[in-house]
Amino acid sequence: MKKITIAIDGYSSTGKSTVAKQIADYFDYVYVDSGAMYRAITLYALQNDFISENKFDKNPLINSLNNINLKFNKNSSTGKAEIFLNGINVEREIRTLRVSEFVSPIATLSEVRAKLVQQQQIMGNDKGIVMDGRDIGTVVFPEAELKLFMNANAEQRAKRRFNELIERGDSVSYEEILHNVIERDRIDTTRKDSPLIKAKDAIEIDNSEMNLEDQFQTILQLAKDRVAGRV
Repeated sequence: MKKITIAIDGYSSTGKSTVAKQIADYFDYVYVDSGAMYRAITLYALQNDFISENKFDKNPLINSLNNINLKFNKNSSTGKAEIFLNGINVEREIRTLRVSEFVSPIATLSEVRAKLVQQQQIMGNDKGIVMDGRDIGTVVFPEAELKLFMNANAEQRAKRRFNELIERGDSVSYEEILHNVIERDRIDTTRKDSPLIKAKDAIEIDNSEMNLEDQFQTILQLAKDRVAGRV
């Protein structure tokens, strides 16, 4: 069977990464979490005091981009790809609410987006890749054979994110998660460089009322059709 490129875009906490991993595992494709790359740069900015509640020093971050090395390595125990920032596994650190609060402003920087889009396109040169993010079908892989746009209401997305963080032991409130979700939506959809929009030929999946298995089966069938050349 031919290899294809699968681009999954959509709002935060819509399960993009979950279903992208499932589809990649099914077809034995490479999975790339583009959001993890933006989160890792955000973590770097926080560690170096480039961004905080009261300031955002863009120029020092931009000037440091060549010093930031991002790499995905597969965890031998879980089989999942985890991101390394300058040789250090930061998979857990990038998933905190603090990083979530600052990732959207970081992602608005054209210089950051240009650096990561270039890396992402190189990763997809040989097809056989599933990538999720905000601009995969519109900017990174505009010729992808399958483009999906994930959506769900903000309250449901906040509930999912809240449960995820509570299960791993984080101390958070539903209200602050909901506020973060709504604010990220605002920033992602209004930024000047590569705003979150649905590609014209993307298929929208509203999973507000879907469970994970229903979502997986729906998207798997779409992918099978394209791999087999039926669409």
